[in-house]
Amino acid sequence: MTAGLLKRSDEDGRSQTSATEIRIRDAAEADLPAIVEIHNEAIASRISSAQLDPVTVEGRREWFRVHSPMQYPIWVADLDGAIAGWLSFREFLPRCAYRDTVELSVYVSEQFRRRGVGRKLLQEAIARGPQLGMHSLVGLIFGHNEPSIALFRLAGFERWGLLPGVARVDEIPRDLTIFGRHI
Repeated sequence: MTAGLLKRSDEDGRSQTSATEIRIRDAAEADLPAIVEIHNEAIASRISSAQLDPVTVEGRREWFRVHSPMQYPIWVADLDGAIAGWLSFREFLPRCAYRDTVELSVYVSEQFRRRGVGRKLLQEAIARGPQLGMHSLVGLIFGHNEPSIALFRLAGFERWGLLPGVARVDEIPRDLTIFGRHI
């Protein structure tokens, strides 16, 4: 795994650089409370999830269990001994011709944003996707979610489509942008 660099200040106020490793691994059911907490942060923000009501650990157990580590895994990013973010894959569309195209979702805890967590998760998906039988990755992102759009663009995704006003978040119409990348 690649280490990211963080700036820290010591007691004298001098800046020092220390390496902090972001470790990506398959999620375990014990990670579900952290996954749910991060997802609920995203729901509350109204910028990155079409889910509008908070979710519970119990309510997400079935979702977690249907993800296969060999086909549609859920990965977590460990940073500083905490779950900093997660990525999940799911079937894009249920027709055979789309079987190698996969939708992915990326969520990063508010306290760990701007530290390379989302980038590392996407890089891992791009690198390991072909081993999982994936040909194309698709992300569905609200049009007003500029941080996620920038993240996906940085990872080499292109805007493949726009569905104007198809989502209603607190009665506000929201565009859905489709970002994709062949791997």
